[in-house]
Amino acid sequence: MADELVDRIYEAAFVPEQWIATLQGMAAGSGSASSGMLVFDGERPVGVLATDLTREVFEEFATTDMWRQSERLRHFHANPISGFVHADDYFPQWMQLTDEPTQLMRARGVGWQAGTIIPLPTGELVVFTFERHIEDGRHSKETMSRWQALRPHLARSGLIAARLRLERAHGTAATLQAMGLPAAVLSHGGRALAVNTLLEAMPDLFVPLAHGGLALADAAAQPLFADALKLSMTDAPAVMSLPVAASERHPACIVHVLPLRRAALDIFSQAEVLTTATMPSASTMVPAPQILHGLFDLTPAESRLAAALAAGHSLREAAISHGNQFSTARSQLEAIFRKTGTHKQSQLIALLQSAASLKRDH
Repeated sequence: MADELVDRIYEAAFVPEQWIATLQGMAAGSGSASSGMLVFDGERPVGVLATDLTREVFEEFATTDMWRQSERLRHFHANPISGFVHADDYFPQWMQLTDEPTQLMRARGVGWQAGTIIPLPTGELVVFTFERHIEDGRHSKETMSRWQALRPHLARSGLIAARLRLERAHGTAATLQAMGLPAAVLSHGGRALAVNTLLEAMPDLFVPLAHGGLALADAAAQPLFADALKLSMTDAPAVMSLPVAASERHPACIVHVLPLRRAALDIFSQAEVLTTATMPSASTMVPAPQILHGLFDLTPAESRLAAALAAGHSLREAAISHGNQFSTARSQLEAIFRKTGTHKQSQLIALLQSAASLKRDH
């Protein structure tokens, strides 16, 4: 039976859909009412699976702000463990009493939890938990011992799955290279998981950071790039296309930051970030409407207004020249502010002027 369970664990590494059956097998063998598996990219949940009784709790924890409010991960970082533990022994009592997922599980009749947190070399954390009905008491010493014997297999299986995810990242970068696009696939924390040779050949545009990070060499564009990476962790809208001025070593270009959404059922899939660069052309020092549309998703009317402002016209002058009411122009300007991430007209003009210099060097 133990050998069969080990085989299931390694099968799940390559076929993630098998994790549920594996969790169910481990739960059944321990008298557990439920089991769950969470993957963190180091700080936030990026994948979740759970058996029927507590699935909604796990999914709510991973897909809402509930995980931000939980103190459990911070407690682990301060007090790392190397085996399976009882939650009541490991977490302080006050934390157990205030932890929302714990209370939601108790409402479902499960109150005894045991589990482990496994750090992976690739930076992720894998969490396995098992819950028993309140009336059944805590997991036995024998059960904890059996799980402890399985922990190395769970760790290696998690590592294999993470490596497979990394290979998919390399595949994404290679595909974009075939399309002629320099690209890097980044984690939410900004660590480069894969970089194609086109991007590697642009050291004057992209520079490596400590711990595998990636940054823009341009001092003006780097803060926007860093903000875009941070915002990619949230559901908030963000300016994901950033103009970078030309230098002696590279032409002006647009750096794009795109969140990548993978198959939701693959627990080792995480919403990673794709960074690529394009070199559009513009015919004048005023940004062409198509450039503004591509950069910031402005409507045609918003693009015309933005171009007029970049050319030095006042908002009222731009409204008159386009046959619009001043109130209409103000509404369009507010929309432009939202889409470009700016808050006042001077910031917008500075951003548009940097976009205006985008032209291909021949």
